[in-house]
Amino acid sequence: MTTTTSGAYAPRPGAAPLPRMIAAQAVLETKMLLRNGEQLLLTVVIPTLLLVLFSSVDIVDTGKGEAIDFLAPGILALAVVSTAFTGQAIATGFERRYGVLKRLASSPLPRWGLMTAKTASVLVTEVLQVVLLTVIAFALGWSPHGNPAAVLLLLILGTAAFSGLGLLMAGTLKAEATLAAANLVFLLLLVGGGVIVPLDKFPSGMRDVLALLPVSALSDGLRDVLQHGAGLPWGDVGILAVWAVVGLAAAGKFFRWE
Repeated sequence: MTTTTSGAYAPRPGAAPLPRMIAAQAVLETKMLLRNGEQLLLTVVIPTLLLVLFSSVDIVDTGKGEAIDFLAPGILALAVVSTAFTGQAIATGFERRYGVLKRLASSPLPRWGLMTAKTASVLVTEVLQVVLLTVIAFALGWSPHGNPAAVLLLLILGTAAFSGLGLLMAGTLKAEATLAAANLVFLLLLVGGGVIVPLDKFPSGMRDVLALLPVSALSDGLRDVLQHGAGLPWGDVGILAVWAVVGLAAAGKFFRWE
C-alpha cells in the first residue's frame, strides 16, 4: 500500500494569468507576421514604392507645396490600413479556415484576448513601418511639423478602427471571400481615401461621404498635423473613435472561431 503526500507540483496545473497569455500570443502573432513574405509585400514594399513613385513623378496634382509633404501622411495612413486591416483580415481568415482558431478556442485564451493580442502584434509591425517610411520620406525632402503626441493618438485610433474591421471581416466571411474583399477594399481606399488623391478632387457630394471613412479621417488628420502644424484634429479623432468602437464591438460580438 502506497501513500501520497500533498504538496506543490511543478508545473502548476491551470491557465496562466490572462496578461501573460495575451503577451505570449502577441509575440507569436508578430513572429508569424514578420515571417510571411506576402504580408511584408503588402505592409512594407507597396507603401514604400507608392511613396517613392508619387513623390518623384508628377502623376497626381497634390496642390501647393512639395508633393512629399502631402504624400507622406497619406502613406502612413495606408501603412495602417495594409497591416491592421488587409493583412490581418487575410491572415486571420485563413487561420480560421485551417482550424487554427478552432484550436485556440479550446484554450483558456478568451476571444477578446485573441483580438487584443492580434492588435498588439499589428502595433509592433506598424512601429517598424512608420520608422522605415519616415526615414525614406526624410531622404525625399519631407519637412514634418506638429505635435508627435497628436500623431501617435491618430495612429492608435486608426489601428483600433481598422483592426476591428479586419477581424470582423475575417471572423464572418469565408477565407476566399475575405481575401478578395480585403484586397478590393484596400484598392478602393487607396484611390478614394485621400491617401494619394486629395479629396477636393472628387465631387462635393461624394467628398462628404468619403470624408467619413476611417482612412480619410486618418490621412487628413495626419496631414493637418504633419503638413500644416495644426493641433489635435478633433473632428478626425471623433470619426476614428466611432469606427474603432463600432468595429471592435462588432468583431467581438460576431467573430466566429470556425
